[in-house]
Amino acid sequence: MSMKPFVSETGVAAAIMRNNIDTDQITPGHTGMKVQKTGFGKGLFFNWRYLADGSDDPDFILNQGAFRESKFLLAGPNFGCGSSREFAVWALRDFGIRAVIAPSFGAIFTSNCYMNGVAPIAIEEAAVQSIADEITPDNCVMTVDLAGQVIHSPDGRKHLFHLPDLQRERLVEGLDAIDATRKRDDQIAAYQAADRLRRPWVYDIVGEAA
Repeated sequence: MSMKPFVSETGVAAAIMRNNIDTDQITPGHTGMKVQKTGFGKGLFFNWRYLADGSDDPDFILNQGAFRESKFLLAGPNFGCGSSREFAVWALRDFGIRAVIAPSFGAIFTSNCYMNGVAPIAIEEAAVQSIADEITPDNCVMTVDLAGQVIHSPDGRKHLFHLPDLQRERLVEGLDAIDATRKRDDQIAAYQAADRLRRPWVYDIVGEAA
């Protein structure tokens, strides 16, 4: 599935400053009962976002005013821990979240983010909290410059971050794993040509098998 390029985005940021928000809290299992890979936004934070009668819980941040259109989410350490369910990231993506900013992330969740166009940005816990402290209903717009690897907080302060080069390239250019590989066709061909000279017996075996 192609991904929307993410060079620099400006939008509303919401903060859910809880530690260890796991994938079951992001998207309970029953919200993933779909055949397709889209349409998961309604299930995002299902158990926190809706009351027992199915109506919106007005106390939950993503049900309030401008935060309904949030592009960025700030959270406590170890965001996305727990089971490997990829539809946790699909729910964030389909809601409209382009980046999650937290001190740390679950490892599998991080990988799933890169594969689905959501940036998992890790910065110091004090920096995450300082941005969260700036956010109010009237001061909640900030910019995440993925190409420049800098966050411009609602008060205009800059926070640098770093993503692995390959993963940042994929997010900036909207490349899935196949697109990223095909982009390097020339390098792959050059490697194979050099390797053929260095280890011709490998290619002889492949030729005989074919």
